[in-house]
Amino acid sequence: MAVTHFPFKAGRFNLFTITLVAILCAAFYLVGVWQHSVGKAILFVGGNYGCTTSTATFQTSSETAVVDLDFTAHHTAADLQVIPKARRPHLPPCDPKLYEYTPCEDRERSLQFDRDRLIYRERHCPSAGEILKCRIPAPAGYKLPFSWPESRDFAWFSNVPHKELTVEKKNQNWVRFEKDRFRFPGGGTMFPRGANAYIDDIGKLINLADGSIRTAVDTGCGVASWGAYLLSRNIVTMSFAPRDTHEAQVQFALERGVPALIGVLASIRLPYPSRAFDMAHCSRCLIPWAQSDGMYLIEVDRILRPGGYWVLSGPPINWENHWKGWERTAEDLQDEQSKIEAVAKSLCWKKLKQKGDIAIWQKPTNHIHCKKNRKVFKFPNFCQGQNPDTAWYTKMEPCLTPLPEVSDIKETAGGQLLNWPERLTSVPPRISSGSLKQITAQNFTENTELWRKRVAYYKALDNQLAEPGRYRNLLDMNSFLGGFAAALVDDPLWVMNIVPVEADFNTLGVIYERGLIGTYQNWCEAMSTYPRTYDFIHGDSVFSMYKDRCEMEDILLEMDRILRPQGSVILRDDVDVLVKVKNIAEAMQWECRIADHEKGPHHREKVLVATKQYWTAPASEEENQEKQTSSVN
Repeated sequence: MAVTHFPFKAGRFNLFTITLVAILCAAFYLVGVWQHSVGKAILFVGGNYGCTTSTATFQTSSETAVVDLDFTAHHTAADLQVIPKARRPHLPPCDPKLYEYTPCEDRERSLQFDRDRLIYRERHCPSAGEILKCRIPAPAGYKLPFSWPESRDFAWFSNVPHKELTVEKKNQNWVRFEKDRFRFPGGGTMFPRGANAYIDDIGKLINLADGSIRTAVDTGCGVASWGAYLLSRNIVTMSFAPRDTHEAQVQFALERGVPALIGVLASIRLPYPSRAFDMAHCSRCLIPWAQSDGMYLIEVDRILRPGGYWVLSGPPINWENHWKGWERTAEDLQDEQSKIEAVAKSLCWKKLKQKGDIAIWQKPTNHIHCKKNRKVFKFPNFCQGQNPDTAWYTKMEPCLTPLPEVSDIKETAGGQLLNWPERLTSVPPRISSGSLKQITAQNFTENTELWRKRVAYYKALDNQLAEPGRYRNLLDMNSFLGGFAAALVDDPLWVMNIVPVEADFNTLGVIYERGLIGTYQNWCEAMSTYPRTYDFIHGDSVFSMYKDRCEMEDILLEMDRILRPQGSVILRDDVDVLVKVKNIAEAMQWECRIADHEKGPHHREKVLVATKQYWTAPASEEENQEKQTSSVN
């Protein structure tokens, strides 16, 4: 059969289809251009056109109208205040008896662990199922602490209701009870004339005034009078002591406005990086320095800066004049001092001076000679393959932490630090040497300027932060290079800088090289401090960092535990994260609001500003009866 073709009709159909498609594409393109044009508006009203870049003008038969075009963001932080809330958790107050609860230094839990080398006094945190889901109360009658510098000398009894030290240390001038408060005369076991006079004595042996000594650590600090009185000399001290029979000594230190942590020299490293402190101190701290193969002095050596000092007073120093009062034999004390001297020599320390009750050793500025004399001192050997800055549940080892290599005997290992205050803003040696990969000198300078601007913005959001003296104890939960603390250095406060162990970079050594202090922390666990430690808490991207690691609720409850009533919090994070944080925080009776990023509303990162409301445990029947009796009298 023949097949008939119709080429003419098929061609007409194809031409018609192509033309129709072209017309439709052009029409949709013009509509799209009209809808999505930015910067110009074309309006047609009453048969007339108007065109403008920021306003639209059109005319009617009787008048001309101008319409402003709005290019601003229509969703700001203010809108987040009214977002429908998810179901809020129930976070009731804890039992009033828990007003001094320290989860990782809980006495009952500690009894499960070995008493050898005080292991039972180390951190032992509750398991996930044991974490309390309630808010730790302040004791009845709690008052805002005295402002600095008055707080150095006074604390309210109602805030730390313990009189044990006023009896036990009555003759040593630690603390006295007077009516409704404690008074701290500044004394200590080895400085009955007061901490200032004692520090003057140290200053006659080494230079405390030229800024070369900025960071110090006080082992077994008591109520931290040594650290308290060093602050006026621009020396900031990390004081620590265990939670032991000397009830509330660290709590007294914090209530006075002095940096302190609960801690102990036992079997794990102290939570500080290597080469952190210019000076270490022990005043009758009862640490057995000569025992366990000198392990505790080896740990002090790790955290002591090249050329740094170790100051020791109390037994066995000056045993010739004190052995009877110390209730030990002269032979025993002489033997102890000999062993300490031997350990110090094995670490290549030089004994500078011993005068009266004070002895001072100095760590070498490098290890050139120390490596050579290993032929003489077979022990301790240098550590091999370990990171000297790793210090979170890291076991102590009986080996000497090697200093960075140098090419000349006069060179300072790791780099020479400038004196304070120049070291605060100079590029830290850990950065300038390239030890921290991907962090450059330019990054450091830019970060310092960034936090200067951010802190200025924070002070506009929280007028109490801008008020000198309102806040004394501050915590930065994710400090990175310490820029937040550096921006506040001229205010009468101190900042505990935290480098989370989960952070991408271990920068705590940089923070110490700036002349600031801090510690490591895993925020899935409680901090080694008492309730109501801090007036102000800052956190940068903390909750994004710990997403899927632990419960947001648990981190916030820990923040609530360590924050004082009427204390404030500033958190910066992704907007979706902060909305969830705000929901939980309000369940904890925090007053919250979310503000825009300092650069404006076009950033997903926002800033949450919160204040913890004042509330306390109810007064007991005995307390109520005492009040009634006193009112009658």
